[in-house]
Amino acid sequence: MDFQLTEEQLAVQAAARDFAQSELWAGVIERDEHQKFPAEQIKKMGELGFLGMMVSPEYGGGGMDTVSYVLAMEEISKVDASCSVIMSVNNSLVCWGLEKYGTEEQKQKYLTRLTTGEIIGAFALSEPEAGSDATSQQTTAEDKGDYYLLNGTKNWITNGTTASVYLVVAQTNPELKHRGINVLIVEKGMEGFQTGPKENKLGIRGSDTCSLLFNDVKVPKANRIGEDGFGFKFAMQVLAGGRIGIAAQALGIASGSYELALKYSKERKAFGVPISQHQAIQFKLADMATNIDAARLLCLQAAADKDAHRDYAKSGAMAKLFASKTAMDASVEAVQIHGGYGFVKEYHVERLMRDAKITQIYEGTSEIQKIVISREILK
Repeated sequence: MDFQLTEEQLAVQAAARDFAQSELWAGVIERDEHQKFPAEQIKKMGELGFLGMMVSPEYGGGGMDTVSYVLAMEEISKVDASCSVIMSVNNSLVCWGLEKYGTEEQKQKYLTRLTTGEIIGAFALSEPEAGSDATSQQTTAEDKGDYYLLNGTKNWITNGTTASVYLVVAQTNPELKHRGINVLIVEKGMEGFQTGPKENKLGIRGSDTCSLLFNDVKVPKANRIGEDGFGFKFAMQVLAGGRIGIAAQALGIASGSYELALKYSKERKAFGVPISQHQAIQFKLADMATNIDAARLLCLQAAADKDAHRDYAKSGAMAKLFASKTAMDASVEAVQIHGGYGFVKEYHVERLMRDAKITQIYEGTSEIQKIVISREILK
């Protein structure tokens, strides 16, 4: 197996690292503290091509592979996981889904603007009683001939208040169960569509998360993605790819925590020597480094599977499962290594610890990943 990155992939990684350090680091604590959406930073990310990395240049994208996307996600997530989740949703769930399954008219109307950051997108699946269960949709899209009448509520929607385009999963034919689900492109400003208040979250506080409310929203038939009843398959496909993005985000949080802990351990002295010379700290660093490397290999394997058009359901779920646990473990250990300093905001690791937890929840909890993996290995 060839584990060497190409020159292009290394260049993407370096560009993402430089951007994260020069543009994201300075204000990340303030954005977290005040739940401030990183509008200026996201605009620059769009200009640099980070919001449509895998989209064909025909539609304004970078035409890059999934491996490059994973590398960029890791570097952005090391510094600001709020920015990286915005990037992940726009790339993995919205742009990829539109390019793969959208009509040419939909691509020209929406995709060309999403890839450049002129607008950003959101994916609306979760509901108050459904979570990530795409088969239990209570939001309805009643077929009215040349349009759908959309009613219902969506919860926990990333980019909820700032997006301009929403891919909304809804049930059209309940008697057909999951075969009766559709995905509709809803635009901000459509009559009857409202966003709820921004959630006050534990982590990724710079990104906006809210509920979406639909009350007799008329959505043109031209805004349906795929054939009638294609919605469930669409949701499963984009979520499988989304897991790779979230795995890379978790990897970045873990490696960012490790790098801060390693640096601090060489500076902080106890009993006359840097604490990095104490075996207790060395063992923590060794465990962190080993698990991070393993998580990175899982992420790159899933990305390589996707790029090679192999089935990546299992590898993506494994990457997400292991990387999210690694993020949680590494960030907790980073706080521990920092001691009392780790408990205050200016050292960054407490924020990374708070950000890490969500990677075990969205795009499916750890238990859901285990269900996906077990189904694949038991086929």
